[in-house]
Amino acid sequence: MPILTRPSIDWKNPDYDAIFTQRLVVLDRIRADKRPDLIVADMKAVYREYPAQMIIDWGVTVNPKNAGGTRPVIMPFILFDKQVELCDVIIEQWKAQKGLTIPKSREMGMTWVFMALSCTLCLLFDDVAIGTGSRKWELVDDLGNMDAILPKGRAFLKFMPPEFRGGWDERKHTKEGQIFIPQTRGLIDGEAGDDIGRGGRKSLYGVDEAAHLQRPLSIDASLGNNTNCIIEFSSVKGMDNPFARRCHDGTVRVFPLDWRDNPLFDQAWYDAYLARWGATQTAQELDRNFSASVDGVILPNLWLQACVDAHIKLNITPSGIKEGALDVADLGKDKNAYAGRHGVLLNYIDEWPGTDAGDPQATGARAMRIADQEGHSGLAYDADGMGGPALRGPFQRMNAERMAKGGRRLRIMPFQGSRSGEKVHMPDAFVRGDNGKPLDRKNKDYFHNYKAQSYIALRYRVYQTWRAVTTGCAFDPDEIISLDSKLQRLPQLLSELSQPVMLDSATGKLLVDKTPDGMKSPNLSDSVMMLYAPRNRGMAISEDLLDQM
Repeated sequence: MPILTRPSIDWKNPDYDAIFTQRLVVLDRIRADKRPDLIVADMKAVYREYPAQMIIDWGVTVNPKNAGGTRPVIMPFILFDKQVELCDVIIEQWKAQKGLTIPKSREMGMTWVFMALSCTLCLLFDDVAIGTGSRKWELVDDLGNMDAILPKGRAFLKFMPPEFRGGWDERKHTKEGQIFIPQTRGLIDGEAGDDIGRGGRKSLYGVDEAAHLQRPLSIDASLGNNTNCIIEFSSVKGMDNPFARRCHDGTVRVFPLDWRDNPLFDQAWYDAYLARWGATQTAQELDRNFSASVDGVILPNLWLQACVDAHIKLNITPSGIKEGALDVADLGKDKNAYAGRHGVLLNYIDEWPGTDAGDPQATGARAMRIADQEGHSGLAYDADGMGGPALRGPFQRMNAERMAKGGRRLRIMPFQGSRSGEKVHMPDAFVRGDNGKPLDRKNKDYFHNYKAQSYIALRYRVYQTWRAVTTGCAFDPDEIISLDSKLQRLPQLLSELSQPVMLDSATGKLLVDKTPDGMKSPNLSDSVMMLYAPRNRGMAISEDLLDQM
């Protein structure tokens, strides 16, 4: 991220008057100079390198909902870190003439960012033509309605100082469906419905709420002839749409926007939204959960949210074993993933490209470095996949080398999720119910394989945690799971964990589908599943628990 100058701001209690005052001071200094045009030209040169800086220095947003409240309707547009990063990524994709797909939480200001950046590019560069569209015209251009897309751009330009406005005049250049910057010949066009992408050629094109388009395949074809840089952004709506598939198939760059990235929001805000709108809508609109309305989800999003910092909520000090688990990349665009725990606390999660899939030594060495860094005494790894079996030899050699140098031996635990029948964990033990009484089926007759058994064991932990956090009921502190809120990839992890679904095998046993509806493999989720897989004792899993979905 470029080093930008941003006013000091308390996001929860901002002093907007001070920011506006400072802007006026800077503007007065520019205008008092003998050659203000040269100063403006120098500033524009800087802004061409860092367009987000121009938005921060002079941009505004307009929110009519603030009328009568404590915040003003017109506010300085001070981009938070993720919005700055988003601007940089959009510009990267524009220059590379490649697309970008942005699954977003509600209330992230995505449309405002796109319009502010579009106006900025048109102000700074000559002959830029930008398209923008949504599923119906009222969402594209409804003069004066800040819910529509183009009015946001006009408001941004209206409050831009004349020195930076590019000759745009609200009275002369307000035309339905269009914004025109005369000095640079910059153009922003608006289109709706089936007409999206049919209007000429564009430098880039932004599609708002792309998952909700009525005929997306037709629009995809039109946009393919219109531009090489399609910026599509949307809240999620299941997997049955092209937007969702592009979020998972690896064909375009994906840039998620999660509510946790917004410094205005916290857990109390999330809980209030959940109480008002319910679990399914919250999972879809805020948590970007593509499986929100899918049947048979093993780890429901609502339960997982309760697991975030559960050790703090339940007043538990993490203790016990420190271990890691490595999900090994297969071929193609798959990634390696590593999860680490301290007892019930998941306190490490990361992934890296599977470019070293052909070099097990490199994969194993990196996993061992992480294990040493985190103080892990053991390391489980996927021994079933394409790259897993090849790791056994490298792990043995590296362990021998460590011990020869006086280092400690890392306990290596091959995880074979395909094991079935007598090879599942404690095959002849009866599946225990929530009340502690055994059911009438044994593990070997209940689970299709060890992977299914391990995912249901993880489900049991998540369920126990949710019950303890939300109802205050008694719980076994060794049978919960806590997800550290400081995990760098927490939003991605939560999304992946709620992706696998349970199915019945041909023989009536429980099996797991990790990639329903063509979703990509949930590598982070698999690493966590392996990390908490039952190894020493069975988990208490009941038919009632499985039937709650």
